[in-house]
Amino acid sequence: MRLPAVLIAAALVGSALSADNQVPAGYKELYKQDFARPDAVKDFVFSDPAVWKHGADKDGTGFLELAYDRKGYKSPYSPKNRSPIHIALVANQVFTDFVLDCELQSTTEPYGHQDLCLYFGFTDPQKYYYVHIARAADPNAHNVFVVNDAPRKNFAKETTKGVDWKAGTWHKVRLVRDTAKGTIEVYFDDLSKPVMRAEDKTFLSGYVGFGSFDDTGKVRNVRVRGPKAEDKKADFFQPLGK
Repeated sequence: MRLPAVLIAAALVGSALSADNQVPAGYKELYKQDFARPDAVKDFVFSDPAVWKHGADKDGTGFLELAYDRKGYKSPYSPKNRSPIHIALVANQVFTDFVLDCELQSTTEPYGHQDLCLYFGFTDPQKYYYVHIARAADPNAHNVFVVNDAPRKNFAKETTKGVDWKAGTWHKVRLVRDTAKGTIEVYFDDLSKPVMRAEDKTFLSGYVGFGSFDDTGKVRNVRVRGPKAEDKKADFFQPLGK
């Protein structure tokens, strides 16, 4: 018996949606944060705590916000090598393989390097990876980078031309790390097709986090799934309130 076309289409859509939400077998929830309470910021340490704060939308949905005067503020955090300035790390867990989901909103005016970043494999302020999600791609933007006691270096094998950071819009972002294969995949809104792919095995574990090279923005609805995480406190950055 042949199914009506409308039912076939519905089945295909349902299949695609299910695939979007799948994670590898054996993965479990390792960390989750909806920022419903102001004390959620205690989960994090920051390269420059002065520019981070808890916030909430009109409907009460909470978020972590990176906010400062981009033209007038100079951060006291000054890494010895060219690398991002604004970093917020989940402070008490080290991750290996994982699927990290979150929602990001850029609050910076549109320009080519308008960005928000995801950090991972973070072992100290001069040894880590980051994903730079930007409006336009070039050697220094919209790529996957490694900082290894040297200025940041891009190494993505595939990228798109950039993303559309729509004003006042929350975008779904996913980062997938498989250390056995060395693969890194980044998704933006469309969770069925990566906007970046990369491969590297320099850092096999580390902290994860959020921020920007030198822009502003917000993060909410953070979820990390994986096989396991190690409890370990990051001691190289500061919590809010100190």
